[in-house]
Order: sequence, then structure tokens, then C-alpha cells
Amino acid sequence: MTPASVRFDAARRRVIVVCMAAGVTTLLDQSVLNIAIPVLRTSLHAGATDVQWIVAGYSLAFGLALVPGGRLGDVHGRKKFFLAGLAMFTAVGAVAATADRPWLVIAARLFQGAGAGLVNSQVIGTIQDVFSGQDRARALGLYAVTSGLATALGPPLGGALIAATGPDPGWRLTFLLNVPFGLATLVLAARHLPPPRGTAGHTDLDPVGLGLAGALALVAMVPFIQVPTSAGATVAWGAAGCAALALLPYWQRRYARSGHHPLLHPALARSAPFALGTVVAMAQFGTSIAASLVLTMFLQDGLGLSAFAAAAVTLPSAVAMGVSSALAWRVVRRLGRHTVTAGLALGTSALLASGLAALRAPAPLLPAILALAQFCMGTASGLTVSPNQALVLRHAPPEAAGVAGGVLQMSQRIAAAVSVSAISGVYLHTSAAGALHHRSSYWHASLTLVGVMAVALAVSVLRGAGGDVSSPSVRTGWARRPRRSRRRTPPTHNCHTGKEM
Repeated sequence: MTPASVRFDAARRRVIVVCMAAGVTTLLDQSVLNIAIPVLRTSLHAGATDVQWIVAGYSLAFGLALVPGGRLGDVHGRKKFFLAGLAMFTAVGAVAATADRPWLVIAARLFQGAGAGLVNSQVIGTIQDVFSGQDRARALGLYAVTSGLATALGPPLGGALIAATGPDPGWRLTFLLNVPFGLATLVLAARHLPPPRGTAGHTDLDPVGLGLAGALALVAMVPFIQVPTSAGATVAWGAAGCAALALLPYWQRRYARSGHHPLLHPALARSAPFALGTVVAMAQFGTSIAASLVLTMFLQDGLGLSAFAAAAVTLPSAVAMGVSSALAWRVVRRLGRHTVTAGLALGTSALLASGLAALRAPAPLLPAILALAQFCMGTASGLTVSPNQALVLRHAPPEAAGVAGGVLQMSQRIAAAVSVSAISGVYLHTSAAGALHHRSSYWHASLTLVGVMAVALAVSVLRGAGGDVSSPSVRTGWARRPRRSRRRTPPTHNCHTGKEM
């Protein structure tokens, strides 16, 4: 699948190329670092808590920057914020590559995440500005698939870098990998993004809502990053979480009634299809990011594989996701919305099989078994990500359609931050020296991920069984194939593959 296969005019084709390049640059970053975490720990003498903040802080800052970034672009024009966010992301990546202390990497990752969130919020807004109707669905589909492939290709690229250059230069080069991508995207964006078209008005960032959302995420993360040492601390964290959970929807309703634009538009919460689809997206995205991180740590720390060999185990996931993403529309035509359910079921089964294999399989066979499970995981992601996004955004209420994409991505990124901190905590705080302990830790981490995916699967089944009064094309997110006739009609294009039908 290429941008040229979708029949946009030349100017819009250049815009979607810039958007896809931005997605590759910012989303490759997290996955390519996963494979380098074990050698980074050794090089910087980083502890378990340092590792959790390095990987989770990026997603947290990314998610919290999305909606405010979109608001800034709405009012003041998107192009300059796109360029500013990408320049910050690229420059801070170079800083992280030269760090000699874990806290410097943590700080750099927080700034990188904020820059990536600012960039991707402008990508979503630009697609909404430039494309409409079916073309918008095609553009969003291309962006989603490209982002998914970038995430899947990260570990193989990181493993190749470390194998070619050695452990200490290798992990530093994983940060520098995005510098050429970032510079090239900056040049393309400066030339081809539409000129600023901001509207006059006040930038309504809802700082209270943003603070409550961040506090809620932190309350969920911190117990896994640093376990409370007393019952009083546990009670305090629980009370803080309950307070943030209660205050956030109250504040959003009050803020909306006062004529402002809340961080989370109340209409989105009232739309059951949007809310259920967002839950599915959060669980799937958070699980995939956390599973990739824990797998690469297990392969290197537990099985003693090199970074390159560990990357080879994850490579089938990237291949399978690319193929299944391109073919997902065919499955959707047969199964409709149940395609997402099928993908979640396959992903859940693959995670369970990975955990059981880690417990029972002989060490010589284990990498091959895990590679097969990764192939199934990649296939599951291809069947889930883009179809679910189409379903979610099609069911966004009209009054909140403009912010739905940003809220969806923000939810996914916050879910990734919580999942990474929780699952890496399960693995890092229970593992000890010796392969047997690592196997047990990986099993417990996998079982936790299976529980999260099982919830997503149940929600997807509920959504599929609920039914609605919309037409089949709206329910599935794709138009049904018309009956063939003798009459010659212009070809139409699938909204995710761009192929003629």
C-alpha cells in the first residue's frame, strides 16, 4: 500500500506523505528503544524504576499533549506547531543519545513525548482540514496503518543497530535514528503543508481538565513504578485516584456548560459506540506496547539472546501486521464489525500461548515458538487497529467530531503509559537472577496482559451484539460490495487500502 495508490490529487498526496512521515518518525521512536532497554540499563546502571519512567513517561507526555496541541493548531494555525514539535522531538533525541545519567534520559523522553504529541495533534487536524468524507477515511486509514507498521518495525531496526555497532553505541544510536527522519520530515513539512489558517479566538486549553487527566494517569502508574511502603500510602493513593476519577467528569460537564471547550467533550462519553470502541483501542494499544517491551527484556535478560536475535523473534509481527493490514478490508466485508472481535481473540490467544511457552517449552525451542506467537500478534493487530479506528470515528457525535481523533489518540497513549508501567513492574519487580525466575515473571506479565485483552474482547462482543439503527456501511465503517452489473461504472476505492473494487 502506498499513498499513490489512493487517488488524491498531487497537493493532497504530498500532504498525506508528510503526515505519514511524521507518524513514522514519532511512533518508531518508542518501539525501537524497547529492544535497547537491557543494554541501556547496563550502560547507565539504571534501576527498574528508571526503566519504567523512560518507557512510560514518553507515552504519558505524548498523550497529554495531544488535545491541547490540537486546540493550539485550531486557533493559531497548524504548520508552525507541527514544525516546532518536530524540531523539539528531533533535538531532544540527540540530547538523550549523549546522556550519562538515567534521569537525563527520563527528562529527554518526557520532552520527546510532548513534542511527538504536538506533532501528531497537528497531523490529525491537518487530515481533517484537507480531506473530507471518504477521502478523510482513506487518509486516516493510511496514517493508522503506517503508524502501526512503524511500531512493529522498531525492534528489528534497533536490534540491527546494536548488532552492527555494539551495546553502548547501539542504544545511543536508537535515539539518533530519528534524527535523519525528523530532519527530512521537517523539510517536507515546510514545503508541502498548507499555510497557516488559524481562526481568531482564545486558545481554550482546559488546564484543570488536563491536570486531572494527568493526575489520574499518574495515580494509576506510580504504585507499579514504586510500590507504597505503608498501608497509609496505599490508602492515600487510592483516595487520590477516586477523587480524580470523580472530579474529571464533573469538571468537564461544568466547563462545557460555561461555554468553553473541555478536554473530553461530554458528548463523546454519552456516545456508547464511541466509548466502547475507545476502551477497545486503549486496551489493544496499551497491551501491544507493554507486550513488546516485556518480550524484548525476557529474550535478552531471561534467555540470553543478543539484541539482534531478540529482534529476529519480533520481526514476524511486523511482517504479519503489514500483510493483515492490507487485507483487513476483505475480512471486514465478510465479518463486518466482528473483524475487530476476531483480531482481539487471536491476540489474546497468542499472548496466552507465549506465557505458557515461557513456562513449559524447552529453551532451544522457545525463540521459535515465541516468533510464531509474534506472527499471530501482528496478524491480530492488523485486523484490529485500522478497522476499530474507523468504527470509533464514524460513531463520534457530530458536535465532537473535530476532537474525536485527538481524544482517541490521547486515550491510547495514556493507556500505554499505565500499561507499560504496570506490566514492566510485574516483570521487573518479580524477576531475579536465573532463567527460571525470568520465565515465571514473563508468565505473570503475559497473564496480566491476557486479562486486559479479555476485557477488550468482552467489550467488543458487547458492541457487536448491541446493534444500532445505522446502515450496514456505517456499522462496519466500510461500504458493502455492490452487486455486479453489465453497466460500466467508475471504480471506487476501499477506504483503507485504496484498491479498486
